[in-house]
Amino acid sequence: MLPGPRNLITDVPGILAGNAQDQALKSGTTVLTADQPFTASVHVMGGAPGTRETDLLAPDKSVAKIDALVLSGGSAFGLDACSGVMDALRAKGRGFPVGPARVPLVPGAILFDLLNGGEKDWGENPYRALGRAAFEAAAKEFSLGTAGAGTGATTAMLKGGLGSASLVLESGVTVGALVAANPMGSVTTPGDKHFWAAPFEIDGEFGGIGPDPSGGLGRSRDSRKIAAMTQLSGGAGLPEERANTTIAIVATDAELSKAQCLRLATAAHDGIGRAIVPAHSPSDGDLVFAASTGTRVLNQPEAELGVLCHAAALCLARAIARAVFHARPESGDLLPCWSAP
Repeated sequence: MLPGPRNLITDVPGILAGNAQDQALKSGTTVLTADQPFTASVHVMGGAPGTRETDLLAPDKSVAKIDALVLSGGSAFGLDACSGVMDALRAKGRGFPVGPARVPLVPGAILFDLLNGGEKDWGENPYRALGRAAFEAAAKEFSLGTAGAGTGATTAMLKGGLGSASLVLESGVTVGALVAANPMGSVTTPGDKHFWAAPFEIDGEFGGIGPDPSGGLGRSRDSRKIAAMTQLSGGAGLPEERANTTIAIVATDAELSKAQCLRLATAAHDGIGRAIVPAHSPSDGDLVFAASTGTRVLNQPEAELGVLCHAAALCLARAIARAVFHARPESGDLLPCWSAP
């Protein structure tokens, strides 16, 4: 397995991704779409998710394919980004046909970035416009770090961000991951130098520092995030469950059913556990969508699905580290960046 030419989820043929963000708001939206409707499912392992239209992705639900997936900041306000994407898709004549009508199907998930130093006193919810702008920007190339849904993301100790990574399997199948990393936990070991995901790094893609040689790791629960948000809120206690979530998409060109996409999403959560400590807590809404464009038929679907699941977890772990690695400092930040502590 080697990364694709971009080391982005858009190495999957037919997949496009776009960002829109407002630096004053310190928030944004990321949209994944494709040339044609695609098969998808979702698995949630965090205790505090925020989602839209995810029920229809269950294998027993009748809708077979969707038009786009949305990752957004803004907490519950950010779910309106899906409406903006629906507007843009409808304008293009896309959507599920119901007689003469067409209904674009756009599931989404959000993260909490309402207490990150950005200007949040809007008069009109900005996320519908951000969603449409992100869809209109969808392309093969897109920015990582402080961009899209990762614009205002934070981890326990450093700024979070938007990350992506890919792998091309020996069979020629491509797998990619896209993530907005905003966890309660840390993406780096104590000292903020080494990434938890370091054992899975390829070609120095997030600094090439290597694994932390220390032992006994994982016991610290220090959090600059909680301290900074508590100070920002005037010293009031801040419940941890209102300030987090890592939301992700894994995609492949392999032909998968909804049930197989569900298995892919479930296995990909291993990547979150490898890259964030702690992960999947009651205080996170950790969620992974899985998408299949279905353009490459598998010769041995059951056997090859296991390899796809493994690759998806590897991609997601690397994407999370890349999200933090590429974050850049902005005016008013609450936390330092890995690249500029």
